[in-house]
Amino acid sequence: MKLKIAVLAGDGIGPEIMEQGVAVLSAVAEKFGHEVSYKEALCGAHAIDEVGDPFPEETYQACKEADAVLFASVGDPKFDNDPTAKVRPEQGLLAMRKRLGLYANIRPVETFDCLIHKSPLKDELVRGADFICIRELTGGMYFGQKQEGTDEAWDTNYYSRPEVERILRVAYQYARQRRRHVTVVDKANVLASSRLWRKVAQEVMLEYPDVQTDFMYVDNAAMRMIQDPRFFDVMVTENTFGDILTDEGSCITGSMGLLPSASTGESTPVFEPIHGSWPQGKGLNIANPLAQILSVAMLFEYFGLQAEGRLIRDAVSASLAANVRTPEIQVEGAPRYGTREVGQWIVDYIRKA
Repeated sequence: MKLKIAVLAGDGIGPEIMEQGVAVLSAVAEKFGHEVSYKEALCGAHAIDEVGDPFPEETYQACKEADAVLFASVGDPKFDNDPTAKVRPEQGLLAMRKRLGLYANIRPVETFDCLIHKSPLKDELVRGADFICIRELTGGMYFGQKQEGTDEAWDTNYYSRPEVERILRVAYQYARQRRRHVTVVDKANVLASSRLWRKVAQEVMLEYPDVQTDFMYVDNAAMRMIQDPRFFDVMVTENTFGDILTDEGSCITGSMGLLPSASTGESTPVFEPIHGSWPQGKGLNIANPLAQILSVAMLFEYFGLQAEGRLIRDAVSASLAANVRTPEIQVEGAPRYGTREVGQWIVDYIRKA
């Protein structure tokens, strides 16, 4: 297969983990006889510094012309600490999602037995947890009308029926490939937008009688994720709730550096780790590249290349079992490995497999 990949490394630790993601992608492509070409493009704070736009037109065209986008992270403290800034790195990420029509964000949460001890939750609660959060990505407060003044501000949590229907169908399609259980997360007792979600979900669920459906308020869902994460199979929710709940999911795995994601919809899909740019770790060779590498696995699987994705997952599991880990998940007293060393170990595993 021939694949054209747009590479958006972004800010902070992005370039470091992207280097390892591309190395793994290239190693797998070579092993399975695929032809892959790459085109690097600017985004985030780096793009603002270079051209004044966090998602310049050239980057959009590179994404549109690619088969897939491999993305790392955006964000920089100089913007975080300036509430008056009119242009921010995160606007580039939102623009990419909107312009590419990426309305479905798929975030798997899966535990690794050898890392259960790193989770702040008890072993008996998290062992075996394995679910997917389907987050609506182009609606809600992040994209609704907003106003910001000196003494008041507001954001509009707007959703339409077609937006809700299409993301629900994505969730049901995933559930049919898994354990056939969908949990719709909303706040229908308070929010009008959530009542629309629940009404539409009660209609769509009738199209999938083979899938169990239940409804849960977002506060209850947040609590249930901590108390009984194994309850969930496929969780589907709106943009803001999904952003918060999926970050909470990192507590289950023990590190946000282990969670990949895919964003799909009307145009070129994007594959990225869920963590941020972590500017404090920039250039220190300590960032965990596994979420970026697992995002490469999701990229291959999106194109039906299951064996390629499985090899990457096996390599990641083998690296963890061999204690080849970055500092935040390393076993006490074990040798220390950096971003580059972990990435190279996984590349070597793939080449030898």
